[in-house]
Amino acid sequence: MKREAKKDTPSLVSSTSNAADARSNMIGEIANKSSFLLAVKADVETQGDFVQSLATEVRAASFTKIEDLVAFVNWLDEELSFLVDERAVLKHFDWPEGKADALREAAFEYQDLMKLEKRVSTFEDDPKLSCEAALKKMYSLLEKVEQSVYALLRTRDMAISRYREFGIPVDWLLDSGVVGKIKLSSVQLARKYMKRVSSELDALSGPEKEPNREFLILQGVRFAFRVHQVCFVSASVSVNLYFTCSTQCESQEVENCDKYGNNILNWTCSQFAGGFDAESMKVLKN
Repeated sequence: MKREAKKDTPSLVSSTSNAADARSNMIGEIANKSSFLLAVKADVETQGDFVQSLATEVRAASFTKIEDLVAFVNWLDEELSFLVDERAVLKHFDWPEGKADALREAAFEYQDLMKLEKRVSTFEDDPKLSCEAALKKMYSLLEKVEQSVYALLRTRDMAISRYREFGIPVDWLLDSGVVGKIKLSSVQLARKYMKRVSSELDALSGPEKEPNREFLILQGVRFAFRVHQVCFVSASVSVNLYFTCSTQCESQEVENCDKYGNNILNWTCSQFAGGFDAESMKVLKN
């Protein structure tokens, strides 16, 4: 019996140690939480006038230019950063949370769109890159444009209604604003894509390179069509982009040019699930 008691001793010591550690951790968490709550309580008691003055500024805020709104949000965020915890403190006051959140949302979305527009408009094709790497880079950038534009279009009407309620300018959300600039920059990106395809076609000569030439042409058509879908550019503009790929055929025999042209038309009609709209098809066939 004594041996069994000795065997159980380490287990009892381990259990006691674990219980002590758990108790110590719990006490530490409570102490940390108490310190945080005390800091929040101190802010609530001492920063009341400061918070109320900011709330007044937010309620009165109204802008005609989105740039002014961005500057206001930056100022507001800097002021609120002096609080130990913004949400924990502000919930104790009559804070205009709905409007403040809308102001921030508009500012952040506008800045994100401007960054994207700048990235697309300033894109330069690096001639040192291989054709495959260069086209992949432009394709990746177009995907980012697609994601941003489609996400915006899904929520734009709701966002405009909400922003107008809070005196937030909405012209930047329209096609005449930054969204329109992104679309125009995307068309320029498509031209750069076509230019790279065109220069690569120049380097591919001989009948053995014909499959490669056709593959490049089809890549160009597909890229231009995606830009057409995202940007809703006019049919004449999009069709001109499609045929930029085939202009290199002018130096070939007429039957070759006709063959490439027919390949473009047949592949375009069959490969895109949505197909062209009626206007685009009319221009393309003409």
